[in-house]
Amino acid sequence: MNQFVLQHGKSAELRLFPHLLEVGTKKNVSIHLNTFPTTTAEGIRIYYIIEGKFEWRIDHQSYVVYPGDVAIVLPGISFGSDNGVLEIGAFTWVHLGIQKMENGHILPGKWSGLSESEGAAIGKMLSLNSSPILSRFDEAGKILKCIHAELFGHEIGYQARINHQLDDLLIQVTRHMTRQSHPGRDFPKTFMRLEEVLRENLSHQWTVEEMAALVGLGTTLFTERVKSYSGFSPINYLINIRISEAIKLLKRPDISVTDIALDTGFYSSQHFSTTFKKLTGYRPSEFRKNHLRNI
Repeated sequence: MNQFVLQHGKSAELRLFPHLLEVGTKKNVSIHLNTFPTTTAEGIRIYYIIEGKFEWRIDHQSYVVYPGDVAIVLPGISFGSDNGVLEIGAFTWVHLGIQKMENGHILPGKWSGLSESEGAAIGKMLSLNSSPILSRFDEAGKILKCIHAELFGHEIGYQARINHQLDDLLIQVTRHMTRQSHPGRDFPKTFMRLEEVLRENLSHQWTVEEMAALVGLGTTLFTERVKSYSGFSPINYLINIRISEAIKLLKRPDISVTDIALDTGFYSSQHFSTTFKKLTGYRPSEFRKNHLRNI
């Protein structure tokens, strides 16, 4: 196994890839002290364990990773090991520059061939994922190995192929996250978690593609599952969530109707008022007056 570290700005192999901040493979035949300090970075770092066992700290939490496991370190998250110790074993990694949005979510850069909605959905999945460790994920190792071969081979079309492999890596990572979070495909539980995520981010203009990505399904199957489970299309289901949340907020006289409209994801107070009356029979102001009158 050949060890190497390529860094953007220092390695010629990465000249055409400004989004590839670092690529490398490391093999340790003895324990090294003070060689793996805790650091933070702006990009997303993806580590695949080839052999050995490593004890790493990610975002101040301790994790043990084994061969076939993948560690995902998001932008601004601390990563390293206690006392900088690097155990015996081997791993490979890629440090990928990404775009960080004001809402904290991340997006692939202009290099990516993903559509805007696909990129946004993947970014949200990565941002919302609760565990940085993906178990038994050999597909990631195969993709990284292919990227290495293309970087050093310089065959025709290698730039496009590497970018395609990076897209595939992000896709496979988010799919594996979903499978790991919902191993039995228990859709009722998955559905409840989806609703929690939607309620936490109602001001976002969710698309069906983004919602489907959160549960790891294609849009067609997702639409069928939602309709079967709730009786509504995904968009109408989302509207019902928006209205139910708006009803809670309308019971608080300190929040304006306009603020409630925007906080629950409606384009304007007029759009909110029209939709609210259609589903409840009252305009928001009428509902609020009736509620206050009955207190």
